[in-house]
Amino acid sequence: MSIVRSHMSTALDGYTSGPNQSLDAPFGEGTEHFNDWLFRLATTRALFGETGGETGASNDVFAERMANVGAYIMGRNMFGGGPGPWKTEPAWNGWWGDDPPYHVPVYVVTSHPRVPLEMQGGTTFHFTSGIESALAQARAAAGKKDVVIAGGARTVQQYLRIGAIDELELHLVPMLLGGGERLFDNVPASSLRLEQMRSVPGNGVTHVRYRVIR
Repeated sequence: MSIVRSHMSTALDGYTSGPNQSLDAPFGEGTEHFNDWLFRLATTRALFGETGGETGASNDVFAERMANVGAYIMGRNMFGGGPGPWKTEPAWNGWWGDDPPYHVPVYVVTSHPRVPLEMQGGTTFHFTSGIESALAQARAAAGKKDVVIAGGARTVQQYLRIGAIDELELHLVPMLLGGGERLFDNVPASSLRLEQMRSVPGNGVTHVRYRVIR
């Protein structure tokens, strides 16, 4: 059965990105080593056409995360390009080059319309207004496969608030960011109950998966 899930790298103080995100620092200040655990994995390297990389528990977790995905949803900030109307000179087509690592439809939640952006490798970015509209389109595109809420934190918060996420996996990185965006800000404590499904220790990260209890 298909589900809606989200997977987020999270510092021990609850931040998923640092302060002052920019084109030069897309994850914010102080995050130079925040995703080291991810970028050294064999599965991650293969997504970008590279060989080698680390195998083991974290690689298995990430390979599992990438399996059975029929569509992604992300916020405008994760797709990038800055706030406001889309710039055309030069056009912003995301952080990932001509062949993004998604290979399925991706729905970008934004209040600024834009025609679909077809990339190499099967990724097409669709720009849609409203989280519920994005979810309905993603479910239709995914069919029997899962929908993944890719981020950022504010987008995940919105889906948690409406009870749309079935599973949440946190990749806990043993560092403090001290500022930025916290994953559970703006999520009322009384509205979210989690049941731990598993905990997997990795190299420089611990992967904890939760089921959302309704």
